[in-house]
Amino acid sequence: MQAAALPPLRDGSLTMRRLLTGLVAAALCTGQAAAQARDPINPTCPAQPNWSDYPSMQFSAATKSGVRVLLAEGRIDATTPTKLQAALDEHADVEEIWLRSPGGDARAGTQAGFIIRQTLMPTRIPSGWTCFSACNFMFMGGRARAVDPGGVFMVHMFTHLADGSATRQEAARGGERTVGLIGEIEQASALLATEDNDFLIRMGVSRSLLSDVMYQVRAVPTGRNTETRRCLTAKELEDYGVSNAEGED
Repeated sequence: MQAAALPPLRDGSLTMRRLLTGLVAAALCTGQAAAQARDPINPTCPAQPNWSDYPSMQFSAATKSGVRVLLAEGRIDATTPTKLQAALDEHADVEEIWLRSPGGDARAGTQAGFIIRQTLMPTRIPSGWTCFSACNFMFMGGRARAVDPGGVFMVHMFTHLADGSATRQEAARGGERTVGLIGEIEQASALLATEDNDFLIRMGVSRSLLSDVMYQVRAVPTGRNTETRRCLTAKELEDYGVSNAEGED
């Protein structure tokens, strides 16, 4: 952003000119600070992630800088893999998939990732867009993966506590049902962890991403540990093999 030229001062006052210059500079700094506002609870991440408010992921084709791309925007649910395949069939001329999503169904995200890998289609998180949770795995399905400067790859630990209120009610009742419920959750979580490991291996991403990052960030805040999200730096994205192509400035 460039500062507007200051109007000539009739009295030629140097003091007044300096005052106006300072006010313009302060306004610019304030605008930049707002654009880069951090989440106080999750300081590595933006306070207001741009991940779309579509309740179910939508797919649309567009031309960006002369390249045909498929825009994948919104929450991932059980219908996402089917809709993704239909969109790829309909828009056979697309060359890249751009993603922004708050996540959703973990297994659906992985299934969508496998579909993308079968097409050998590149994936991208454009500047200003956020790919969170299940979207991480959909993104990692790309054969070539790029996170543009200003793009956000945001992670947390996956959980099978889809209905937290029901789980808390069962836990409050106690007894055999609670023990059985906890056992089911532990078994499902272990199975998902195995699937996650297998997926990362197939996609050429370091499994350390799970142990070092994803499984260190809690899906639900506990005690003093309130951080539930982490956004990877450009170096982390490269070190873990999440991004393997250069992003666009």
